[in-house]
Amino acid sequence: MAAINENLEQRTLKFATACKILTKQLNGSISNVEDCRQLVRTSNALAENYCEAFVQGEKKEVLLRLKIAHKMAKESDYWLRVLEPFNQDHAPEIEALIIASEEIKYNISEVINTLQ
Repeated sequence: MAAINENLEQRTLKFATACKILTKQLNGSISNVEDCRQLVRTSNALAENYCEAFVQGEKKEVLLRLKIAHKMAKESDYWLRVLEPFNQDHAPEIEALIIASEEIKYNISEVINTLQ
């Protein structure tokens, strides 16, 4: 399980980084700026909470952090879907990030179910 956790930790960090890179490429319209701000916040919180989950020793705290990370993955997915229709020139990158967020959500759910 430790190898799975390390792999998922790396994937969450790469996801957060990819979201930041994407937001730098999008146009600076008011709606894009606000939506990008939310995407960066949620993707960073996803990676942070997943990484912090296994630093804590108590099972209750680990599960809490994992559930927060799962929620942040859902929110990141939402913000990507909000951005996609207004940024069609970046649709392939956004779609790839949506797929990544769905995979991360699934993997975090599997870890939560294993620990419960």
